[in-house]
Amino acid sequence: MSITKHNWTKDEIIAIYNKPLMDLLYEAATIHREKHDPNVVQVSTLLSIKTGGCPEDCGYCPQAARYNTGVEGNDLMSVSQVKAQALRAKSSGSSRVCMGAAWRNVKDGEEFDQVLEMVRTINKLDMEVCCTLGMITENQAQRLAEAGLYAYNHNLDTSEEYYKDVISTRGFEDRLQTIENVRKTNVTVCSGGIIGMGESIEDRAGMLVALSTLNPQPESVPINALVAVEGTPMEEEKPVEIWEMIRMVATTRIIMPDTQVRLSAGRTNMSREGQAMCFFAGANSIFAGDKLLTTPNPDVQEDMKMFDLLGLIPQKPFVKVSQPQTVEAADSQFTTLGEKPRWSRPGHTIERNLEASIKAKI
Repeated sequence: MSITKHNWTKDEIIAIYNKPLMDLLYEAATIHREKHDPNVVQVSTLLSIKTGGCPEDCGYCPQAARYNTGVEGNDLMSVSQVKAQALRAKSSGSSRVCMGAAWRNVKDGEEFDQVLEMVRTINKLDMEVCCTLGMITENQAQRLAEAGLYAYNHNLDTSEEYYKDVISTRGFEDRLQTIENVRKTNVTVCSGGIIGMGESIEDRAGMLVALSTLNPQPESVPINALVAVEGTPMEEEKPVEIWEMIRMVATTRIIMPDTQVRLSAGRTNMSREGQAMCFFAGANSIFAGDKLLTTPNPDVQEDMKMFDLLGLIPQKPFVKVSQPQTVEAADSQFTTLGEKPRWSRPGHTIERNLEASIKAKI
């Protein structure tokens, strides 16, 4: 039986990643079957509750206000709109709704109160609720937990070393601090990253070091393939080869055996055969629906056809962790503090990000 290890080194992870593919797949699949039912895959729906206008300069993101990507922004959705979308997702086989807002960080006030009500509403539908709202304080994490939040997503994106070549408006340490704030509650952690941004294998290993040395390790790790969007600084990056995704999934499964590994962005470029190899290598979660925030994703009906073909079964909600109880706003022990945390702004210049922002103004 494999034992969860929290002191993986970069060299160890690179050695796993570079194993002969058949050996890598065999090891990963063996561990996967020890820890999980290989025929069960969690299905999540990602919903953009507030789109566009983000002040950050993340080089991969079409929602950054400084780039001209054609993304139409929208204000925060209403609770009733979110409930309708959640019911639609549930009827299509999703057990989790992940709500994303294009914010740098959560700010106390009416909009956050509205998000808390969204969390309460979806939890009462007996669905797992995940949020990705940017950086949050401990108090904000506690308020989300009270509302019934199941998971909080905050990706590391890449290694600490390569991070400075992707984002200059917030620091890597702020991401770790947000995860630490979530860990002070009963909310589970969802954190992963993106491959195909021009990083090296060493950087991919470095990201996995940062995730695997967390104790406890994240309950969910999304592995995204970059979707190169026109207008972003990374629009010219070449698509990730399916073999790279398979190796990344398998390596993640080996070093984080209990984690749910999510096959996330980039699935539109993957064949059914390629996705099947990822499931065999240890992926046991996907995002369903025709869009991931603003980028294309396979149609949910196509996913269900693939599930039927492969004999896969959607995972029921609250299998890994029991359903949190919802505390109504009037009964909350944690109230708004009006916090104004000083999240870092490294402020260095990333040339390709600067060029893309200048191009957007022309």
